Amino acid sequence: MMSQKFIVDESFWEIFPDVKIAFLTAHDVKNQDTGQVPADLLTTANQVAATRWVPNDPISKNTVIQDWREAFQQFKTKKGARCAVENLLKRAKNGKGVGNINPVVDIYNSVSLEWAFPVAAEDMDQVEGDIHLTVAQGGEPFRPIGEDEVEEALPGEVIYQDAHDVVSRCWAWRDSSRVEATEETKNLLFYMENVNPERQADHLAATQALQQRLKDYLGLETTYTLVTKDHPVVTFKD
Repeated sequence: MMSQKFIVDESFWEIFPDVKIAFLTAHDVKNQDTGQVPADLLTTANQVAATRWVPNDPISKNTVIQDWREAFQQFKTKKGARCAVENLLKRAKNGKGVGNINPVVDIYNSVSLEWAFPVAAEDMDQVEGDIHLTVAQGGEPFRPIGEDEVEEALPGEVIYQDAHDVVSRCWAWRDSSRVEATEETKNLLFYMENVNPERQADHLAATQALQQRLKDYLGLETTYTLVTKDHPVVTFKD
């Protein structure tokens, strides 16, 4: 079996030298809804999000939103693309709330809402080769969750990609349907990015909350690595 790595390329660090990414893995996942996740988990998380992180109007007047909008101005993006956490916080703020999908997604969405960091989970067994967080050359194919048409990354766009195609477009905007966490997923990798150095304590607390909830509700033990400019590579499968 060939080893697989998560690699943040130098082209990314040239734009974002201070970013830190929590990278987690989990194995032997049972991602079916058997009632182990509290019914009010997302209800509570939506309430926390609206009051703690986005109390100001318009939503762009809130610090966590400003952090990511400024980050997205540093690279080429598809028109209208926003960090995934802004989309979650906006729904919470508007009273629409983030609803249930499956246990893994509900857990990481609850952490994302309560701590205002984007969190992604990918089906490790669908990943081909290494995953790179990099800057696109342009034309790399991408099929987002819920869409049939294939898109192409823009030159200069920050993307996650593996040996097959783009795993996430516009950095932390939308994930690929090919690697999404479904009820059949058995092995997972997670990443949670922090663009604001002043939020390092929050970032660690959010990571610990994700690990604890995965353990409490799904019985999952996770491995955790903090990916930085000085530690840009993690082996997730030997």
